[in-house]
Amino acid sequence: MHATVRHPAVAGRFYPGDPNILFYDVQSYLSPQTVPAPALGCVAPHAGYMYSGTVAGAVFAQVDLPQRIIILCPNHTGKGHPLAIMSSGTWETPLGQAPIDSPLADALKKGFPSLTEDADAHRNEHAIEVELPFLQARRPDFTFVPIALGTARFDTLEKLGEAIAAAVHAQAERILIVASSDMNHYESDAITRVKDHKAIERMLALDARGLFDVVMREEISMCGFGPAVVMLTAAKRLGATSAELIKYATSGDVSGDREMVVGYAGVVVR
Repeated sequence: MHATVRHPAVAGRFYPGDPNILFYDVQSYLSPQTVPAPALGCVAPHAGYMYSGTVAGAVFAQVDLPQRIIILCPNHTGKGHPLAIMSSGTWETPLGQAPIDSPLADALKKGFPSLTEDADAHRNEHAIEVELPFLQARRPDFTFVPIALGTARFDTLEKLGEAIAAAVHAQAERILIVASSDMNHYESDAITRVKDHKAIERMLALDARGLFDVVMREEISMCGFGPAVVMLTAAKRLGATSAELIKYATSGDVSGDREMVVGYAGVVVR
């Protein structure tokens, strides 16, 4: 049986399709200001690199990446199962192939049986794919588990976070949990910054329930609030004591259009 290869869905659109240009671009976003340190989790954006590359790069430059990584993303396409995992094969980008961590995926499915094997949910979903070139540039030997979430039920997100914490705790090696998320969408720059900082405040307080509640109450269109809730829940269980806002921007900072923007926050949890 051939191993599944998940081919790029947004190369040449969200980021360069040419490997040399892509590598150069990613390196320019990664230029580290500080010495990278280990982390339990992080939030990184997933828009086109022109808009959110500086924020994603700032996050991954500050994290001492372990070999094993779990990446959680929202399901933008609406396809497939609401708790969709892939546990074998590789994902391809112009920089090469990133193998799925099958033993870790199997441990997660065992700990949280609602996770369903579903490549369809991932096939055209960009939110994990755009993180991979950063990881490939920083840690070429990494393996990862992709999980796409199409549920907004807090109890489900919390239970998944607890199951991830248990699975990570049982492994001998360090594992990073990445929540792929943009922030508020398609309102003015001024409104977006106010809304986003309410959500960021809860993330910095490691308050998964508070993040969920403020997103619902304030109608913050943060696409990956589910992944962030899961990551915060897991990180807290694993002993996280602090979270730092590494960088914040909106698309208006690049486009100059302040009427309708998307927000991007980079957060590292240790």
